[in-house]
Amino acid sequence: MTTYRIDAGTLIPGSGPAIPGGVVITSGSTIGYAGPAADAPPTPGATTITARTVMPGMWDCHGHFLGITAMDLAKLPMEPLAVRTARATADLRAALDAGFTSVREVGGVGIHLAPIIAEGTLPGPAIYAAGAILSTTGGHGDLHALPLDWVSHFGHHGGELRLCDGTAECMRAVREQLRRNAKLIKVCASGGAFSEVDHPMHQQFTTAELRTIVEVAGLAERAVAAHCHGKPAIMAALEAGVLTIEHGTYLDDEACAAMKEAGAILVPTLTILSELLATPDSVPPYALAKLRASRDRHAEAIALAHQHGVTIACGTDIALSGIDTPNGWGRNGIELELMVRTGLTPAQAIEAATATAPLTLGPQAPLSGQLRAGYDADILTLDIDPLTDIGALADPRHITRVWKSGELVKDIARE
Repeated sequence: MTTYRIDAGTLIPGSGPAIPGGVVITSGSTIGYAGPAADAPPTPGATTITARTVMPGMWDCHGHFLGITAMDLAKLPMEPLAVRTARATADLRAALDAGFTSVREVGGVGIHLAPIIAEGTLPGPAIYAAGAILSTTGGHGDLHALPLDWVSHFGHHGGELRLCDGTAECMRAVREQLRRNAKLIKVCASGGAFSEVDHPMHQQFTTAELRTIVEVAGLAERAVAAHCHGKPAIMAALEAGVLTIEHGTYLDDEACAAMKEAGAILVPTLTILSELLATPDSVPPYALAKLRASRDRHAEAIALAHQHGVTIACGTDIALSGIDTPNGWGRNGIELELMVRTGLTPAQAIEAATATAPLTLGPQAPLSGQLRAGYDADILTLDIDPLTDIGALADPRHITRVWKSGELVKDIARE
């Protein structure tokens, strides 16, 4: 494998202050050195690259590879899994081009794509997949417009939505995902926007059911990610021991304090709200009404969490295939700019997408997201310094090169 030496005007390590005049040296699939140029070891035979900025590859901690082109989840069982998985392969390339070298996939076909990427058959980000999303009957992961038997059959036969009620069935549903080598478990603790008849404020799983899910996942050293909009679900999920709160729309002072005490991580997913509200014709009327009702409250909640010192990780809730679709893969970098609008600094937003992001996997977290010796050689170079222009990370044209595990997978200079 080629050894690369990257000389950059600014080195953004992921955590800690930026280094002017920095150098990163790859060593196979990991980083051999990252730091000031004055301390860099000699690199005879290395391929040398000069860049304006070098930083770690980014993580999307809340994405879905679904292989659909419109926000109509009722179509999931209507298309063959092989068709949707094939369609999603183009999204892998879009993610890399956008600078996202790792994805925590919280429900989708990523459970099938992950080993194909790992074996080198397809280029793509490292995928840490949850398998199927766990939901109560009638909950956020139910498809209310379809017969219940259809939805149940879909979840029991490889679909992305698994209904489970009662502690025994919750236990079995978690074990089914572990059997598929899921790296985390995703549960819908509250209602949501894209479920037709439930309410985002309502808690769905009981605390006992959530505790069972967390316990069984924990036996296999897997963390649990909880979809939560309303405060009752947030508090129940924290009491049960989930690691991450997804969305957090109705966080208040008490809930933020509880998150801080529990060491839980917030994954805000600002992108989906921004993208879909900007294209209302792409959203079913029932979902549009819920999105509009939560828009201002969601931004206030993220700002409040930041003020309380809650740990925040970058996640978009991107789910559609095609960079030109609203909320489509390749548009992931928009999330960082949106986080800055809620009060984070550019450095804090970058840390949320790099050094903090792997922590959302708990015990499954790899050495990733930082430019440090021994960490994965997932690296970006840019022609702009995102610390002064965070919007650059939303435009893949500014991301000039991408390395995934030490392999150069994007090079604008050669294209």
